[in-house]
Amino acid sequence: MRPTARLAAVLAASVALTSGVQAISKVTRAGRYLYNEDGSRFFIKGVAYQIQGQLSNDPNNPFLEPSTFVDPLADGAGCTRDLPFLQQLGVNAIRVYSVDSTLNHDSCMSTFSNAGIYTIIDLSLPVNGSIDRLSPAWSTNLLDLYINSINVFSKYDNVLAYNVGNEVITASNGTAAAAFIKAAARDTKAYLQSKGSSALVGYAAVDADSTWLDPLANYLSCDPSGANSGNTAIDLFGLNNYEWCGDASPSVYNGKNGDFAGYNVPAYFSEYGCITSPPRLWTEVGTLFTSPMSDIWSGGIAFSYFPAESGQGQFGMVTISSDGSTVTTSDDFDRLKTQYGQVTPPNSPSQSSAGTTSYPSCPAANTTFLASSTLPPTPNDAACGCLLSTLSCQFAPKTTNTSGIVGPLLDTACGLLGGSGGNCNDIAGDGATGTYGRLSSCDPSTKLSFVMTQFYEANNRNPQSCDFGGNATVNSNAPSSVSAANAAASSCLVNPSATFTPTAPSTTAKGGNSASSGTGSPSSGNSSGAVSDLLIHKQALMGVLIASAVSFAGGLLALL
Repeated sequence: MRPTARLAAVLAASVALTSGVQAISKVTRAGRYLYNEDGSRFFIKGVAYQIQGQLSNDPNNPFLEPSTFVDPLADGAGCTRDLPFLQQLGVNAIRVYSVDSTLNHDSCMSTFSNAGIYTIIDLSLPVNGSIDRLSPAWSTNLLDLYINSINVFSKYDNVLAYNVGNEVITASNGTAAAAFIKAAARDTKAYLQSKGSSALVGYAAVDADSTWLDPLANYLSCDPSGANSGNTAIDLFGLNNYEWCGDASPSVYNGKNGDFAGYNVPAYFSEYGCITSPPRLWTEVGTLFTSPMSDIWSGGIAFSYFPAESGQGQFGMVTISSDGSTVTTSDDFDRLKTQYGQVTPPNSPSQSSAGTTSYPSCPAANTTFLASSTLPPTPNDAACGCLLSTLSCQFAPKTTNTSGIVGPLLDTACGLLGGSGGNCNDIAGDGATGTYGRLSSCDPSTKLSFVMTQFYEANNRNPQSCDFGGNATVNSNAPSSVSAANAAASSCLVNPSATFTPTAPSTTAKGGNSASSGTGSPSSGNSSGAVSDLLIHKQALMGVLIASAVSFAGGLLALL
């Protein structure tokens, strides 16, 4: 191509991208199914597309979830390199577990859009960018992270869906976290609608005992108001299912088919591809894309294009050369290519007969499903920021890497506040009872500053009580009296239980560490359940709590 022609082509591609020209068919839903613009049914025929990062060996991370990540959609050369192989597989969708909102994604998204490949993007990030399964919260830092990613990807026409969580709940005793997942779906949907986006909002669940998985699925797609409204419901339910091993029989899916036969929103396998009985034959593909499964499910995402390690073993269909230029495929790749090549999903029911989506009332909580239908409020940046400015003792860490100290300091501060006759109820949230403190949706640092202030005020503003190992400082601009401080705080938190359409944060938060790498993993996905920077399991923190308390003891014993 001559230089002038090449320049013209580049300019034309740029204009097409920035002007929002549709390079790919828009997918919508009707009833419980997905449809193309021409009215034909759309099935997700995809593959997980995430390079695995450094695995965390923390005892509270039994799923070997990554502690770092790299955004594969920011690697234009890598996407161009991989496209021919994705086309060989015949996929029409990829699932990406971690994206960095500070990076540019134009090349990859354009490459995939022009090839007819949709993206399903997880909004959470490893470690401190996800709803913590041990101490769940839906807070300003998470909402801002989600919004920043949506803002970056909203200009692309091939975003099929955003996942608000991945395997946050892994056991029945953690189902109270569903209230926070549902609140995340509610606020994400409201924001997307405010931007005129038609992207779906989804959740990817671990395959589990139907005694709590079924209520979870129904809860995430229900209407707490009983008014048949989808405002708080997910649009797309994903199940990470690895039941089919070897050359199994279609009957292996009888249980799951029965559980989801009457489900009200589209459902798909957000991960599949068992390896406990190698080799992976991928013969489940033929079953997944034909009746009766095609009457219930809208396809699936094979795990994984890139190599991945889990507690179950090794996954992956290709290897990439050390210089990143060459792709070598495996037998797994070839077998999936063959199976996907034989797929011809049925085009039924027709879009006109699919009906509209209904949203039933929410299931009642019971001994195996604990989530309340009273959801957490919409996180409010303005209210939390206003409150922070009034606090007399503020978190001022000596390190810029706060993820390792916020949790221990917060536990320490709550313990010391309790010893002074106070409590941490204002920052707590309980998805089982539907009870949420005034600051339950504020970011971890604001919560910590609030608790530090409560302890500082309880001890008559003794300077030593606003030290916390050198990680706090007195705010000289705070109100001069306790009564004035309380009045100021109350004026900031006028309606702490409000729900509303969120707006973009005033500053763009960093979307992740672009120098690191990460991935989803089978039976664990990405880090949606990884330990957050707010609250860590208290047993794991006991040693830290004691050590921190001892470090303060010299200055605080007189106060206690």
